[in-house]
Amino acid sequence: MKQLITTLTCLFLFLFSFAQTTEQKIDELLNAYVQLGKLNGTVLVAQGGEVVYQKGFGYRDAAGKILHTPESIFQIGSITKQFTAAVIMQLHQEKKLSVKDPLSKYFKGFVNGDKITVEHLLTHTSGLYNYTNDSVIMNNDVTQYYSQAKMVAIFQNYPADFEPGAKFNYSNSGYSMLGYIIEKVTRKPYEKVMRERIFQPLGMTHTGFDFTHLQHSNKSKGYFSITKDTAIAAPIVDSTIAHAAGAMYSTVADLLKWDRAVAAGKILSEASWKQVFTPHKSKYAYGWVIDSLHGRPVQGHSGGIHGFSSYILRFPKDDLAIIVIDNSSAPGGSIARNIGAILVGAPYKIPQAPKAVAMDAASLKKYEGVYKLSPNFNITIFLAGDQLKAQATGQDAFDLFAEKEHHFFAKVADIKIVFNKNAEGNIPSFMLHQSGVQTMGTRIEDNAVQKTLELSTALLKQYVGTYELAPGFYIDITLDGKVLKGQATGQDAFELFAEKDNLFYLKVVEAKVEFIKDEKGVVNELILYQGGREMKGFKTK
Repeated sequence: MKQLITTLTCLFLFLFSFAQTTEQKIDELLNAYVQLGKLNGTVLVAQGGEVVYQKGFGYRDAAGKILHTPESIFQIGSITKQFTAAVIMQLHQEKKLSVKDPLSKYFKGFVNGDKITVEHLLTHTSGLYNYTNDSVIMNNDVTQYYSQAKMVAIFQNYPADFEPGAKFNYSNSGYSMLGYIIEKVTRKPYEKVMRERIFQPLGMTHTGFDFTHLQHSNKSKGYFSITKDTAIAAPIVDSTIAHAAGAMYSTVADLLKWDRAVAAGKILSEASWKQVFTPHKSKYAYGWVIDSLHGRPVQGHSGGIHGFSSYILRFPKDDLAIIVIDNSSAPGGSIARNIGAILVGAPYKIPQAPKAVAMDAASLKKYEGVYKLSPNFNITIFLAGDQLKAQATGQDAFDLFAEKEHHFFAKVADIKIVFNKNAEGNIPSFMLHQSGVQTMGTRIEDNAVQKTLELSTALLKQYVGTYELAPGFYIDITLDGKVLKGQATGQDAFELFAEKDNLFYLKVVEAKVEFIKDEKGVVNELILYQGGREMKGFKTK
């Protein structure tokens, strides 16, 4: 008996030592991300439903110096999509709709409406323009209420990106339409349907929508960036803007309840779950990305919305779940995959800060240009003085730092850009590395580096004034020496570069401004071209 007790004691100590070592490895990994300013949120790891690691890092409220706890509540962005997909499949099971139904059965007026199916919407193969690439909405209107009719009209306004089923192109518009279809079929608001069918049955008591009006002591504030010394607050995206594509808020504990439901085959039948997890183009299934990691199948999805990022990663055969939620811009996918490597005994790397090297403006200039990543999403690379910058469609510009020739990184997010040089010494493309995902950007040669005209001060003075584009929304045009500048209501000033005598382009965002003269030769209006739209502004003073 004594020998048995001794053996059991040694076994217990071995298991305790193993668990402690695993926890220490995760701590070491996550603290490295914290030190690099790439983690400010909560992390939960569970195996077989049992929590093996759970911790908060950084501030829930930077101004109040309130630290994160595992109970912190965050917007979770596109993780919402798997919940939307689950309810669509419930309705499919109940024969209240079919994933083969055409979009035109529920909404008229769409290009290819008779060809686009519910399944195309679920798998991002519909060809619908992704409305979050519209910088006017995402820069100016994210906090505003948008009705279903207004959102649908926006989606219908854009031409199709491609024929349904021909390609994969991530489209939040498609998932918003799924939410509207749910409302039409059930005759209930999307949020109520989610609560009745998923949140309440699973006991997800800290999950919901309308984060703007949520009153809870554990509510996190969102930040575009956050450091020990500074925090740039982000606006809360209204739930009517994000809707079924990304409006949910939740906690790591509630998302673990969702993982348990998935693992146990709740909510849907076995056949329906199999359909949900069947990948289509680009490994995308119904609200999940299906892949393999360390020789094991994985199911995952990221979430990103103003001020918040999230990631859920499941190893179904190991019954392992890793959940990362952040109120800044954490590389959740990278964090989750590295934690997964620790738990399955695979190699992983502790992240280290890249070191910037100096490059002169002449050397940096060759990278300037517009690079296309998808039909309606570009990244513009440009010089501002001696600083190389990048500006994605509908987003703010950020600095790029050289690690070595052709290799650049950003400090504000987990982004690296590697420029490709061809045999002629030109730069035809780059590879964007972000949160473990690689995307090719192809240089648009005819627009790569726009030529700038030098106009007389007298001509530039004609354009100075205040132009009203919408009630309460103005663009002020000013002249600083020989530099024409514009400033929209509530936004930073931007420089305008002359392409023609009356046509100017911006470097900080993909947009143009055209000034219009009346029959007397007086400038009294302008047209802003941005995101595929034209907005007229009339001179008020």
